[in-house]
Amino acid sequence: MKTTLDLCGSGFLRVAVPCLHLLLAVGASAQTFTTFDAPGAGTGIDEGTIPYSINSAGVIAGYFFGIGGYAHGFARAVDGTISEFNAPGVYPFGTFALSVTTGGAITGEIDSPEAHHGFELVNGTMTTFDAPGAGITAPQSINPGGIISGYVLFTTNVFHGFVRAADNTITVFDVPGAGGGVDQGTLAYSINSAGAIAGFYLDANNVDHGFVRAADGTMTLFDAPGAGTGANQGTEAYSINSSGAITGWYIDANAVYHGFMRAAGGTITTFDAPGAGTGTGLGTFPYSINAGGTIVGSVLDASTVFHGFVRTASGSITTFEAPGSGTGSDQGTSATSINAGGTIAGDYIDSNQVWHGFVRTP
Repeated sequence: MKTTLDLCGSGFLRVAVPCLHLLLAVGASAQTFTTFDAPGAGTGIDEGTIPYSINSAGVIAGYFFGIGGYAHGFARAVDGTISEFNAPGVYPFGTFALSVTTGGAITGEIDSPEAHHGFELVNGTMTTFDAPGAGITAPQSINPGGIISGYVLFTTNVFHGFVRAADNTITVFDVPGAGGGVDQGTLAYSINSAGAIAGFYLDANNVDHGFVRAADGTMTLFDAPGAGTGANQGTEAYSINSSGAITGWYIDANAVYHGFMRAAGGTITTFDAPGAGTGTGLGTFPYSINAGGTIVGSVLDASTVFHGFVRTASGSITTFEAPGSGTGSDQGTSATSINAGGTIAGDYIDSNQVWHGFVRTP
């Protein structure tokens, strides 16, 4: 279904000056933090603004929770202007923008009472779509050619990967070895410009394993060194760059999280960010890798406080805090996306448990 968004007051899209809180130069290398809130973002507990993806031009896509906890999509232009949008008729759950291309096309997920649907937003026109027979269609990533990847669930509650071609054809796929039980199967999370898809699958024993699917459908499976082999352990791949390098995390036998980077040739390097906790559920969580091999993500410390981190291609890791970040449990800073120029987008949770967006420019 296609819906043309009226920029002049349909209610589906509002253009507003951003709520700009702070511009701050930090340190000798003069990184600049800009914090922002989407207009309409709530200010209560678990409300606020969550940036999710940044493109090479610096456009950011994400979502925010307004009053009542309903989600709305947004796009933030380089000049700070924020456009908010909702899929038509979506109530009461919302619209989640998760990936933006160099050209500004956005994909994500629509949660409605009867089902979950995918969407693509291009030049103000929203197209919604579903994999045939799926109750949940959850796009996670779109590449410059408009090819979308993600995962679907049918009535059996088994995950399957999907890829939606530029001609709108949807192909559903499964990784060899993926389990067929409830909450098992294949989850695709990231697609690069060549059409290679990275993600992970859960086997019949509920162990996670990484995979990369080439554009021709060829599958390569992998596990990070040190990954646990028990239930709820293993390797989870989340981002693939234009060269085919992949980042994500692995969960060891003690349920501690560690980062990894898999080179295009298959060599895997593991790492931990400074200050990462070593207890159950704590550790290092990489979310995004750019064309140059720089990785960003979050660190969860022993006090369950989040910190952003950036890891250069040479392996040097720096942690950072967005101005205004809370210092209590389940508060702090998370870096979610980095573009080719090294600009980072992410979110922070303040001392009142409210989410806010930030941009960190090198």
